[in-house]
Amino acid sequence: MKKHYTTLLFFSFVHVLGIWSQEVQIFRVEDFDLKGKVKSCLVITDYGREYFEFNEEGILIKTITQYNESDQDITDYKYSNGELLEKRMESYKNNVLDESTSMANFYTVDTVPTRRVVEKIVSYDKQFLEKEEYQYDNDGKLVRIISSNIDGVDETTLEYTPFKNELTVSTFTNGVLEKSVRTSERKGPKGNQKVVLTKEYLDGEPNTAVEEVYGLEGKLLTQEDFLYDVGEKEFVSQKKLFYQYKDGILQKVITKTLNTEAVDEYIFQFDGHTPKNWTKKIITPDNTYTTRVIKYYPEEETQKEKTDKKR
Repeated sequence: MKKHYTTLLFFSFVHVLGIWSQEVQIFRVEDFDLKGKVKSCLVITDYGREYFEFNEEGILIKTITQYNESDQDITDYKYSNGELLEKRMESYKNNVLDESTSMANFYTVDTVPTRRVVEKIVSYDKQFLEKEEYQYDNDGKLVRIISSNIDGVDETTLEYTPFKNELTVSTFTNGVLEKSVRTSERKGPKGNQKVVLTKEYLDGEPNTAVEEVYGLEGKLLTQEDFLYDVGEKEFVSQKKLFYQYKDGILQKVITKTLNTEAVDEYIFQFDGHTPKNWTKKIITPDNTYTTRVIKYYPEEETQKEKTDKKR
């Protein structure tokens, strides 16, 4: 019954947004693998372009997804007192605004007795699409999402189950388990590691799973994909990815399945900014590339730099 009207961008933003019901998020520079006072970032690949713009606080205020010369989506974000107030997504086809697929999201926030956010989604041709109500507990954790559209009402609930050094968050839609995420810590060869096991369910039955292991500075070390075997009643590994870094920069990804092994090597070029950001990424052996054109806000001078100028 539940419908999703969020446009999934086809670069890194796809991974950031995800496809599951979640609380209203405010995206920042660091969510896009960027550092410093970034003003804008234009991402260029062999299959399209995407533009991200940030305010001086590092908060995302605009995206432009350019599919081809005449088709694009433009999304603008407006904020008030640190809260997302409005999001407008305008879809252009053949350089003409398509009102039926363009939409506005309006947000209202209430904090009494506990935090509650209401999101209303309306198309540019004045059609009501959906209303989302996000409810939080006394600790500020999202516990319920009530979704209303022309097909009816859905209720998504989130349950938090702590156990020793781990936490499991289970997501139910109309009482049926959809997803569970267990986050735990374990000792690794170079310090503590964070392990995130995500299981997805179909009609309440286990379907797929992904285990991600993160090391120092939150860098992904391994990712293993599983598929549920109904006959054996267990998750069976399908493939595992190993990420290798040098000086904190990704160098290689090794993908192993039961019968195959593939290696992708990563080559990065960086700009001269401090802190530095990569401006070109090449993945071999396929030689796919991604180029980023990054602009910055002026950096504030340190007290030492101000003193040196006066001399």
